[in-house]
Amino acid sequence: MTNRKPYLPAFIQKACILLLLITLSAGFLLPIQSCTASTGNQVELAQKRAQDMLARMSTQEKVGQLFLVTMDGMETTEGSQIRSLISTYHVGGVMLQRANDNFTNGYTTIQSAYDLISSLQQSEWEGSLVTSSEGVTPVYIPLLIGAAQEGDGAPYSQLLSGFTDIPNEMTLGAAWNTGLAEQNGQILGDELQKVGINLLIGPSLDVLELPGLEGGEDLGTRTFGGDPYWVGEMGKAFIKGIHTGSESKVAVMAKHFPGRGGSDRPTEEDVATVRKSLEQLKQIELAPFFAITSMSDPLAVTDGLLVSHIRYQGFQGNIRVTTRPVSFDSTALSQILSLPEFTGWRDAGGIILSEDLGSSAVRKFIDPTLLNFDARQTARNALQAGNDILYVDNFTASGDPDSYTSIVRTLDYFTQKYDEDPTFAQRVDASVLRILALKYELYPSFNLSAIIPPTDELNEIGKPSQIILDTAQSAAALINPSHAELPNVLPDPPDYTDRIVFLMDSSEYQQCASCAKQVDLASDSLRNAVLRLYGSAASGQVNQQRLSAFSFENLSQFLAGTAVDGTLEAEIKKANWVVVGLQKLDPNRPASSAFRQLLAERPEILRNKKVVVFAFNAPYYLDATDISNITAYYALYSKSQPFIDLAARILFQEVSPRSAPPVSIVGVGYDLITATSPDPAQVILLRLDLPETPATTPTADIVAGVATMPVYSMGDNIPLRTGVILDHNQHPVPNGTPVRFIIKTGADSSTTQQLEATTLGGIARAAYRISTNGFIEIRVVSEPAGTSEILQLDIPIGAGAGITAIAPTAIPSETPVPSETPLITPTITPYDAKDNSGQPTFWEWLLVMLIIGISASMVYSLGKRIHSMRWGIRWALCAIIGGVASYIYLAVGMPGGAAWLKLTGTTGMLVVVILCMCLGFAVGILWHAIHGRPGN
Repeated sequence: MTNRKPYLPAFIQKACILLLLITLSAGFLLPIQSCTASTGNQVELAQKRAQDMLARMSTQEKVGQLFLVTMDGMETTEGSQIRSLISTYHVGGVMLQRANDNFTNGYTTIQSAYDLISSLQQSEWEGSLVTSSEGVTPVYIPLLIGAAQEGDGAPYSQLLSGFTDIPNEMTLGAAWNTGLAEQNGQILGDELQKVGINLLIGPSLDVLELPGLEGGEDLGTRTFGGDPYWVGEMGKAFIKGIHTGSESKVAVMAKHFPGRGGSDRPTEEDVATVRKSLEQLKQIELAPFFAITSMSDPLAVTDGLLVSHIRYQGFQGNIRVTTRPVSFDSTALSQILSLPEFTGWRDAGGIILSEDLGSSAVRKFIDPTLLNFDARQTARNALQAGNDILYVDNFTASGDPDSYTSIVRTLDYFTQKYDEDPTFAQRVDASVLRILALKYELYPSFNLSAIIPPTDELNEIGKPSQIILDTAQSAAALINPSHAELPNVLPDPPDYTDRIVFLMDSSEYQQCASCAKQVDLASDSLRNAVLRLYGSAASGQVNQQRLSAFSFENLSQFLAGTAVDGTLEAEIKKANWVVVGLQKLDPNRPASSAFRQLLAERPEILRNKKVVVFAFNAPYYLDATDISNITAYYALYSKSQPFIDLAARILFQEVSPRSAPPVSIVGVGYDLITATSPDPAQVILLRLDLPETPATTPTADIVAGVATMPVYSMGDNIPLRTGVILDHNQHPVPNGTPVRFIIKTGADSSTTQQLEATTLGGIARAAYRISTNGFIEIRVVSEPAGTSEILQLDIPIGAGAGITAIAPTAIPSETPVPSETPLITPTITPYDAKDNSGQPTFWEWLLVMLIIGISASMVYSLGKRIHSMRWGIRWALCAIIGGVASYIYLAVGMPGGAAWLKLTGTTGMLVVVILCMCLGFAVGILWHAIHGRPGN
């Protein structure tokens, strides 16, 4: 037989070996945390790509990127206005709203929203394929598709039917649990990116300093609460959830910067004023924004800030000077953004987004007569003030027929100005560079297939989640009476013989103008929940014939004497229980105040009845007189079905709410500042602040009454720290809470020294330098908490001494709270944040490597037995290459990889790895068939 030529040239063999080594190194050394580039590297790469893209763009394309526009309806066909703005004028993004009829109703909401968003992105793609008459072909830059989704359905969420109705922000704040805030953010981020929305306007970081202020802005449940520290912590957690849930494909624009919680009027119709200096703003309004722009945790950092149209009186310290709206005041805005807390974030590419430049507030500020509105100058002034993205809705200038015409004229004006004014061009380029970098962070590759999400994920939207139920139960609070007094006024729940009247503040909403009206908190919603949980089909605790339900509209008619019949009055008179569901007091819904009117005008009709009130919105709308006529008052904050069911369980004493409100409630004397101050009943732990030591070595912790190492001598520093200091609600006190370490020296403790410190994460730290021999005693106070553990040491001359800890007299603990009956919940699919990463875990990596190793050994044995040791090694290496290459493809999130992992999990990954190993083995067999020869 004729000998064959060598099966491969030597240089090709060496190249294959090198490729094999690189592949194996990548696979075996690829930990989960390094599957993708670090966030810092991603930002740098995005900025470099943005610079390259900017150099390729025409003036018109650059100018278009600055504008976030709105559209009417859902029409995106050739010839439509929105199609023209996208493909011809290259606007940077589109904001979708219920008010503009951008969504349909019912089960088609999800699909129609997906189709609309896909069509908008497709329009941009198709526009980039058309060469102009001048021979210029536009670059393709994906659109920002924005929406506001504040939770708890209407009126502040845009996508309603089919989407998960996550709780509003105050509910999350009332849970006092950053983990739950993050998990709710994950749900929202996941659903937004599945439908194609990549820009979230929110969350609100306003601090509700004076809730229910007469004449001021009532933010209601649109804020996390009234404490700057907790608003910041909840904001960070929620933003982190948005980023992780969306796999960093949704950009977050936190609002309403620099904070409008203390404004003197609602901001929708007028430019409001906040009477505070910059130093005061730093303490309250700006503090949460400092938290979400801190670069300590990149995932918890907001991508941008929406600047509100608010003026500040006394901003520079002179109470007689008022700024322009900060969104148009370059001096005020730049002074705020130049604060050290913002400079790092801004340098890293942080975006500034203007509030709606066509709002009634802006128009009225420019011209109180509303006769003149110069759209071009308004947009120019906003850009020059420091805004990067200009949000324009209802942007019709005086004399223009519609908003489209005004936007086009503004774009043309900006284009001309760019070509004529180098300073203006420089300002435009700076903002466009930030916008492009943000888009590259969302989409490393500007490819249409990577921009439009797959349709097969739409059916995962809106599934019931245990997280919503957990949030509802964690947030619920008893406002009045106290827990100790409640058994005296409500010793037992309703029984089968009781008559119950339900009065609900029902409200209507629509997904679009032509969509059917739907009802929030329907008059029979709580009654139906009670029947489902405690009626004849359940425990049989209530009689359906003895339950009646009415709306506040019915109640209002009864009070006005216009009721059709006397049914409501008759039912109330016969009732043992009157159960009330409140929403927000809304001047646009006069019936929303019907219950307060009942308490004021007909209090006798409720006499000798058990009146139980549930606030399905903010809990501060009732005053002290109102609450004095109520048996029990609870706060639930949100009005979706899980919260209605929880109200039924609370009514029947199956659940005992134990949370505390995140805002002050004047009607019951609940002051948030007092509630978040240190609890005077606690004993503050006092420890040496030493590095943690292994369990096998002597511990540095102090055990009461026992002297432990280390030993201290004169001149040494004693590092001190407290335990976690708790507030009145048994949560860690806010950062910055003052703490005093008190040191007494001398045999008679006659000399006292104090070290001032503040808390971080509830813990305060200090260091005391020993300046004398003799007796030293150290304790700590944080007003009004004045009891702590005591550290003592007695240092002899020329020697050292250990520290003794003395525990103060124990303070009796409160009566233990009885355990609650577990909630009976429907079968649901929990939301698993772990699956959102689309990346394998360390243990999955270890399992894959083990399977690859075992399989490769088996292939080697087979090759050696059939042919030779050399071919056994070759076949094994082919199988290894197939397995490792497939694992790398899945781990680094290549197209389809992350989606496959999310869909199939570990099993799917193993299937792919094994199949690819088989494929590699097959290649090895083919290799032998072509190039094999005896002895090889």
